[in-house]
Amino acid sequence: MTATDTALRSGAALSSEEEGLARAQQKRKMSGFMTGLFYAGAFGAAALLVVFVGFVIGQGITAVNADILVSLSGIFFNTMYLVVLALFFSAIWGIPAGIFLAEYARKGRLTSWVRMAIETLASLPSIVVGLFGYLVFIVMTGSQWNLMAGALSVSIITLPMLASVTEDALEGLPPYYKLGSLGLGASRIQTLWNVQLPACFPRIMTGLILAAGRGFGEAAALMFTAGMSTDIDWSNWNLVSQSCPLNPFRPGETLALHIWALRTEALNPNAAEVAGVTSAILMLVVVIFNALARYVSWRMEKKMGGI
Repeated sequence: MTATDTALRSGAALSSEEEGLARAQQKRKMSGFMTGLFYAGAFGAAALLVVFVGFVIGQGITAVNADILVSLSGIFFNTMYLVVLALFFSAIWGIPAGIFLAEYARKGRLTSWVRMAIETLASLPSIVVGLFGYLVFIVMTGSQWNLMAGALSVSIITLPMLASVTEDALEGLPPYYKLGSLGLGASRIQTLWNVQLPACFPRIMTGLILAAGRGFGEAAALMFTAGMSTDIDWSNWNLVSQSCPLNPFRPGETLALHIWALRTEALNPNAAEVAGVTSAILMLVVVIFNALARYVSWRMEKKMGGI
């Protein structure tokens, strides 16, 4: 081999090494850029939430007074009561549907039909669900606007969310939970009830949080079902009375509906101030509910982990 050939090979090796270093440097730059982009997206979303919550609450606090708070007490109770009813019906429908899809469903027409039904429900506009609730729960039953009809309508909207979250939670559970329980002699239903569902509770709680948030902010579906009036007598606890707070078959305006009415009808001369206070209360309720639900979920997860 001549000196020229050796020099050429040495130069080619150096060129290849330099090219490899350049590619590695380019990959590191791209990795750093993408990492920065992901961090920017995460912090941007958090900052947007902080700014939004701070703006709404700050705007409402400046206009708050005792008279407005007293006038909103009944509407606040209606909102909480309706969300509790809606979550109850969503849970008794959505969680069993998710369990069926994750644990019992086999590939076939029935399973395909159930999945298609859930996906279709998830894509329905709330105004359409409200019209359906009005026709079925109001017109066909011959009743007036009431909280029960509104809760049932909201539960139709949130049912697909709970079903999907429950299914994903059960399918994402490590298989040794189920296999270990079955290996110790537990039945399938005992394993599901005592092992799998408690282990999935934090993720199911996330679905309940999302469903509650949808219930707190829903207005279109309640416009046709829950009504836009509130007549509560806090001294009357006769459940069949239309002024009893706990009567689910009475009309009940929610905070979201109240905001919509204030900003569209403008019958109140202080509509802007009242709407601001109502928005701040609704935002605080959602934030506090999310924080409490996350705390309960965290405690349950620690308990299940033996911490």
